[in-house]
Amino acid sequence: MRHEGLQMDNIVVIGGGIVGSSAAYRLARRGLNVTLVDRGHEGHATAAGAGIISQSAVFRQSPPSIELSAEAVRYYPDLVAQLTEDGETDTGFATVGEVFVAVNDEEASELTQVKQSLTERVKQGIHGIDEISDLTSADAQRLFPPLAAIQSALFISGASRMDGRLMRASLQRAAQRHGLRVVKGTAQIVSDGARVSGVIVDGERIPCDQVIISGGAWSPDLSRELGFNLPVYPQRGQILHLAIPGAETTNWPIITGFHSHYMVTFPQDRVVVGATRERDSGFDYRMTAGGIHEVLGEALRVAPGLSTTTLVEIRIGFRPASPDDRPILGLAPGFENLYLATGHGPSGLQLGPYSGVAVADLLTGDPVAVNLEPFSPLRFA
Repeated sequence: MRHEGLQMDNIVVIGGGIVGSSAAYRLARRGLNVTLVDRGHEGHATAAGAGIISQSAVFRQSPPSIELSAEAVRYYPDLVAQLTEDGETDTGFATVGEVFVAVNDEEASELTQVKQSLTERVKQGIHGIDEISDLTSADAQRLFPPLAAIQSALFISGASRMDGRLMRASLQRAAQRHGLRVVKGTAQIVSDGARVSGVIVDGERIPCDQVIISGGAWSPDLSRELGFNLPVYPQRGQILHLAIPGAETTNWPIITGFHSHYMVTFPQDRVVVGATRERDSGFDYRMTAGGIHEVLGEALRVAPGLSTTTLVEIRIGFRPASPDDRPILGLAPGFENLYLATGHGPSGLQLGPYSGVAVADLLTGDPVAVNLEPFSPLRFA
């Protein structure tokens, strides 16, 4: 059913990654008239990322980020259920658990703090952690056979992983069943003072009453045309896909630790290892010797059993990073009907679906579960 009383005959979402696709699905599912414009940039972050849905980084995060992360993780089962209702069952989402490893004495001493932080979050009712168990080195190797002999580890049973490509495709297909129109091409926003009145895509003008910019690392291209600064920059990530012939890795847990690298498994024999976080890369779409060395070196340090695997693919993605490492969510400065949803950095696949929903709800005037003020674009104005 259409939202009664809303002056928004046409809504345009610019950017077809996980954030924009989620916003478009939310709006289309509510019966609104939505067009999704996607240019399909090379290096699209959604198509490259590994998709770890976990609360294990809570000890590193600020309170506003913890709140947003908690709501984002809580939202995933609801989203999967909605997509299932709409006929989408191949989303790549699965709860497989996570092994948080300590590879030396120093890290082992800090593991107690991580466990305390997670235990406190469980007491607060935070979704996606569930049971926390201490693991010996042998325990961890039974769960993830390629692991080295480690000092100690935690098992977080509620952690999940998701395939960004499958989830994005599911969101768009389901939204199209609710009337979403998808347009491929480059968007140009037409404004009249503080209001946006249309979006031009390859010569076609699409009238609109509301616009969401969710163009990832390319979002500043649109903001500059409209006369305001959006401090989002591309952070290149190089991610390696390995295959273990004959292995069944589908239910192996996620491997993380006191660093930015990770290992995530997917059906049937795939192990994804990553990732670089290159802040000064620009939009240089290349795999580099240094990047591959960094990712492989860290992976083999933690899991030397991967040394005999087959390197089958290297993916490159440009994460939309912000100066304070927080997403940018809300009304654009100086505009009445232009919203921003970008700046998620390396957390896009975890935070993105809920961020898209939050901005969609802000646009329609529906309640938003999280205080979005700490993520407002106005903090950079």
